Amino acid sequence: MKLFASVALATGIGAYGAAMAAPVVQPLRHTVVQRSGLTFHMAACSNAGAVSNCHVHIVTDGAGNPRSVPFVPPGGLFNCQKTVPSGCLSPAQLRSAYNITGAGRSTTTVAIVDAFAYPQAEADLAAYRAQFLLPPCTVANGCLRIVNQTGGTTPPPVVDFGWDVEQGLDLAMVSAMCPNCKIILVQTNDNFTSNLAAGVNEAVALGAHVVSNSYGGGELGSQSFEWEFNHPGVAITASTGDSGFGAQFPATSPHVTAVGGTTLNMNLNSRLGETVWGGAGSGCSSAYQEPAWQTSSHANMANNTLCTMRAEADVSAVADPNTGVLVHYSMTGLTPGFYIVGGTSVAAPLIGGIYGERDDVVFYGRNPYNASSSAFHDVTSGTNAPGIGGSCGGTYLCVGEGGYDGPTGLGTPNGDTAF
Repeated sequence: MKLFASVALATGIGAYGAAMAAPVVQPLRHTVVQRSGLTFHMAACSNAGAVSNCHVHIVTDGAGNPRSVPFVPPGGLFNCQKTVPSGCLSPAQLRSAYNITGAGRSTTTVAIVDAFAYPQAEADLAAYRAQFLLPPCTVANGCLRIVNQTGGTTPPPVVDFGWDVEQGLDLAMVSAMCPNCKIILVQTNDNFTSNLAAGVNEAVALGAHVVSNSYGGGELGSQSFEWEFNHPGVAITASTGDSGFGAQFPATSPHVTAVGGTTLNMNLNSRLGETVWGGAGSGCSSAYQEPAWQTSSHANMANNTLCTMRAEADVSAVADPNTGVLVHYSMTGLTPGFYIVGGTSVAAPLIGGIYGERDDVVFYGRNPYNASSSAFHDVTSGTNAPGIGGSCGGTYLCVGEGGYDGPTGLGTPNGDTAF
């Protein structure tokens, strides 16, 4: 990925009912224009500070202005090549690429944990689902529930543009893969990892069968709240990040399924293949031991001693903004409409949605490791970039290869049997 000049994204703010009459505006987040293939994009959240940052990128022009795609009637086919040189994957294309045929059940609940308030959450979700002819999921019909980190209905007092982009993406990807699942959106007070962890705990307390997390930060100090990701029987996904090689928490937790990222090439609804996305996170934990279920996968690798701690990722899915997904946004600072987004923030809720669609017995991140190799599209080419962890020296920790590798784990879904 190439880097360009720093620019600022606008801060979104909107009506959220009487409970949020005077929200605090989060300061502007400065980030850098990047390029994947011919597509310009920007991280919606900054990577600064002792906090967790969301892992979503929004496609822009070369100056960093988010680009909406031309409107088409509901059920119609978008042609994003008219606006940006990028893919714009729909739910039908994603389901075809990963061979997902079921729609899930209304008795299954998938939770999403994100920071800050998103006043347009329900409206943007409704627009997405209507566009792609998915059944309505609203607060009124009992499909959607929006709560704060303690389960209450008073939203956090801060609205943040980047995290709003994240929340819209998460809602869309869960909907795409499990349109019949119920959804809980947990909005934490801020993006301190301790509060996000508390949000995970609350999601499980509210009955979630799956909890998706699309953010990450440093491992230092995480042991004091890692226990809040420890929920036997609940599938918890965590994105590995968009900064290349270098471990991030909570993806390094031994109690989650760490989800890396790929470049997914499609011809309409036909999958042409996948490679490692250059921004996909991978790494070797310095804080957490390797789980037994991961040790068995590494046992047959000649170079398995390169990482004797918890390695990430476990599995992967599309993340490259150049082959990104469509999401509807209407927050202040953006013209209401569909935008293209990427990052491993696409992959984590997508895999979370598949866990929900499958609705099987889950034991932490073990399920994929117990599955047949035919349950995955093995990603055997490409590499991620040197990142916060430096370089991996061309080893499996950052290079796509047959079987397990760091950026894509065991591979991408080929059906739901691994989940």
